[in-house]
Amino acid sequence: MKIAIVTDTHWSVRNDSAAFADYFKKFYDNVFFPYLKINDIKTVFHLGDIVERRKYINFSTAARLENDFVRPLANMDIETYYVVGNHDTYYKNTNDINAMNQMYGGREYPRMTIVSDPTEFQFDGCKIVLMPWMCQDNMSDSLQLISETKAQVLMGHLELAGFEMYKGSVIDHGMNSNVFGKFDVVCSGHFHHKSTKGNINYLGCPYEITWSDYGDQKGFHVFDTETRELTFIPNPYTMFNKIHYDDSKLDIDEMMDIGFEAYRDTYVKVIVHAKTNPYWFDMFIDRIEKVDPLGIQVVEDNLYLNLEDDESIVSEAEDTLTIL
Repeated sequence: MKIAIVTDTHWSVRNDSAAFADYFKKFYDNVFFPYLKINDIKTVFHLGDIVERRKYINFSTAARLENDFVRPLANMDIETYYVVGNHDTYYKNTNDINAMNQMYGGREYPRMTIVSDPTEFQFDGCKIVLMPWMCQDNMSDSLQLISETKAQVLMGHLELAGFEMYKGSVIDHGMNSNVFGKFDVVCSGHFHHKSTKGNINYLGCPYEITWSDYGDQKGFHVFDTETRELTFIPNPYTMFNKIHYDDSKLDIDEMMDIGFEAYRDTYVKVIVHAKTNPYWFDMFIDRIEKVDPLGIQVVEDNLYLNLEDDESIVSEAEDTLTIL
């Protein structure tokens, strides 16, 4: 059988931004749900950090989570497993009080399983350990299950040292990945950059959430329980875009023919390499503004003009890593 895996959805990002909720919905409605239907996938894993805030949730965001994700999966009669991540838990030392249990525990979603304790399941003969956020309260039970299980596959929400949280940002704290060396396949949420080292696969978030995600392909995965292969399904939609402006190389007609509609409802940075004609530049910015982007930022600092990948240009302060 095949299992679709998504992780780190972070509903309520950017102060419960409706624009981000719409961006999330576009991915689910146009990419995720159609793929499940076409390929007759009836099981979905969510590997944690369903929501953004640990302490509370906005009513509007709670409604969007249910209407845009939870209920559509239920209506498709898909069995869903929600693994509790660190952003989903109220306390840092226990997973007992978490967003999914508080919102959906006891409600009529018979195909929903909330995994707040380390648990072994079996899917079409393939044993899989689902591992929620490892904390003080469950650490002993987690390590015992890891030691005793005969399962060769583990999926969860892990913090392992030596992996990238974001592209180019390696985390030097967390557990040693050798703890999970007995498993053939380990898949995890928590870090937003997709990466693989040995048997460890960080799956990354399904869409762009901060500027740190710019240029880092997002999407979801499908796990085949028979072959144990992971297939990556890319998300074609982006939230953050950069435009390199240089009117010393292009005439005004060429600059006005770049497909501005692609920047509607997104964040745009205009990196200015050369601005020899201020009137042309004003016309260019005006064309961007007419498609209603969520924000425009112009970068004219000469210190940045020789950077080809632009990774160092103005990072956002709202991302999880910066807050931590």
